[in-house]
Amino acid sequence: MRTSGVTDAYPARGRFTRGRLLRTALGGGAAAAGGAALGRWSDGASLAAPSQATDEKILRLFLTLERAQEAFYRAALRSGRLQGDLHRYASTVAGQEARHVAFLTERVGAGGLPPARTDYGKSFTSPDRFRNAAIELEEATIAAYIGQGANLRRETLKAVATLVSVEARQVAWIRDLAGTTPAPRAADPARAPQAVLADLRSKGLL
Repeated sequence: MRTSGVTDAYPARGRFTRGRLLRTALGGGAAAAGGAALGRWSDGASLAAPSQATDEKILRLFLTLERAQEAFYRAALRSGRLQGDLHRYASTVAGQEARHVAFLTERVGAGGLPPARTDYGKSFTSPDRFRNAAIELEEATIAAYIGQGANLRRETLKAVATLVSVEARQVAWIRDLAGTTPAPRAADPARAPQAVLADLRSKGLL
């Protein structure tokens, strides 16, 4: 739905449209990353100029991460080792990630993406290991969303923002279950795509 004017929170000077606030929230982290998020991916494709082709590339990155999350939680549930609050968390989030995957697949397709991981090593052998792995995966995904938000066209950004808010709630939930601060930072950092993917691969989560 298109909006005009300003939010009630900015009635006088320094007015922001809701679209500008959204773009600032998702894209502002790129500057904090020292420009890395606006640089080049490993295949040399520039992400600095929003376009349909850029949107598709970024959405496929997001789809890769959402597929990794869904696969992780499905595998955790199949392990039979999650109980109580952790089982409820994994069951709820697995369903949400499945809807995120469907949302993104409808827009860019999943052809050519590698199959989701099925072996997560010792990630499910204790509650602490599961919580730590889930936090790593969720935080990395949010960092990728923040880093690439400013590179999306406005209409695509508006659609993607509906996923980011859910991802933020998910990581706050699992951090709370781990006994850590649900919102440890005033502003989350952005990360470059290749850094996120390499990190998750090195930890056996992608």
